Amino acid sequence: MSRIGKRPIEIPVGITLEIKDENLKVTGPKGTLDLKLNREINVEQKDNQVLVSIRQETATGKASALWGLYRVLISNMIEGVSKGFEKKLEIEGVGFKAAVQGDELVLNLGFVNPVKVKKPAGINFLVEKNVITVSGADKQAVGEIAAIIRKQKKAEPYKGKGIKYQGEKIRRKEGKKVVSSKK
Repeated sequence: MSRIGKRPIEIPVGITLEIKDENLKVTGPKGTLDLKLNREINVEQKDNQVLVSIRQETATGKASALWGLYRVLISNMIEGVSKGFEKKLEIEGVGFKAAVQGDELVLNLGFVNPVKVKKPAGINFLVEKNVITVSGADKQAVGEIAAIIRKQKKAEPYKGKGIKYQGEKIRRKEGKKVVSSKK
């Protein structure tokens, strides 16, 4: 029995849920998200709550594993269309810059050419000094784009130059020591 899956999900005011066959559509002020449901999972709306359960006729070990997963996915969809998600990345290094040009994030990271990251649908970029903010309604898409941006130049352990998540601790290494030998 899933401890996460059996908890009901509260639907805030202004959020609409449509369940048709094996498709779930959540609409709110921040956008619309769709999810294709597994055949073994049953989703129903009662009053202002969503209940996720296993269809008993097809209950397998796989169904109980998916039960909690789908409950969390639906909860994230509801939170995303009501509040939204965001990740902040910091750029450190002399000459390292970021700017938004049209629908692309342009990163100057010390390479010969600037690195361009195209903005997918539903995602927004905001750059303030050395902080890049990636925001949107879909938690998975926000995390994936933030990871792609960070991957362009990870923070290195000697001087900490590169891109890191805000609040991320970079384990620093000690550099080589110069030993002088007098004879």
